[in-house]
Amino acid sequence: MVIPGLLFLFVFSYIPLYGLLTAFQDYDMFKGFFASPWVGFKHFRIFFESPEFGEVLSNTIWISVLKLLVCFPAPIILALMLNEVKNMYFKRIVQTISYLPHFFSWVIVAGFVSSMLAVDNGSLNMALEKLNLIDEPINFLSLPEYFWTILISANVWKEIGFASIVYLAAIAGVDPTLYEAAAMDGASRFKQVFLVTLPSIRPIIIIFMILAVGNILNAGFEDILLLAISPTLAEVANVIDTYVYRVGFKNSRYSYATAVGLLKSVINLGLLIAANAIARRKGSSLW
Repeated sequence: MVIPGLLFLFVFSYIPLYGLLTAFQDYDMFKGFFASPWVGFKHFRIFFESPEFGEVLSNTIWISVLKLLVCFPAPIILALMLNEVKNMYFKRIVQTISYLPHFFSWVIVAGFVSSMLAVDNGSLNMALEKLNLIDEPINFLSLPEYFWTILISANVWKEIGFASIVYLAAIAGVDPTLYEAAAMDGASRFKQVFLVTLPSIRPIIIIFMILAVGNILNAGFEDILLLAISPTLAEVANVIDTYVYRVGFKNSRYSYATAVGLLKSVINLGLLIAANAIARRKGSSLW
């Protein structure tokens, strides 16, 4: 049963690795990978010297850190809250509603967000006007100061329910006698969350934290590309993934784009190894 998955991984993830050669070449599609001239670290140097380097790196780090600080604990909090719900019918309804957005493509989610934040007949602007909080509609998707908040909020709404499944499963495996012992010692339900539940699922939290740190430079691609449609958002929405797409596909600079993408992957790998080493000291790690 594992063989199809391994074959898929090998064909689509390992065989294409030879394409990384283009990062060290001036790739010519007519000459191919092995006949194109080798240029060493030329494209990496060009990226470091690029006037966009600072902006791209800064936006990538800030968006990734915000996603880590907001999107990572959100499903844990939801799982803890759902675990305290005693009405199974209500619990299942909440779970179903929170899971559904995960199965929507970012095209659909971006459409929802754009419709809700629209200047004309946008539900948010209409609500703010009814409450007399604004005098005229605000074009949220064209103002840089709102973009990161919109982006993070959309990510939380889309993934919080599905990401909480693992934590709910981990909480279900906690020994009930631990709660009974804590209750006998006078711990309230709120205190039991911090004294029993969280320490019991700490290994799962640490493992997902390691994976999240290893993806720290993956600030996003589809969500940013679809939400940052206004040219005024370029200064806050230009991240490594969208930069690679723009210079690689739109400008046909394949070698340069490959070099930038490879650099990002190498840094992510280093962060993953470092995070795993730190977590190993706490008794939980990937390897």
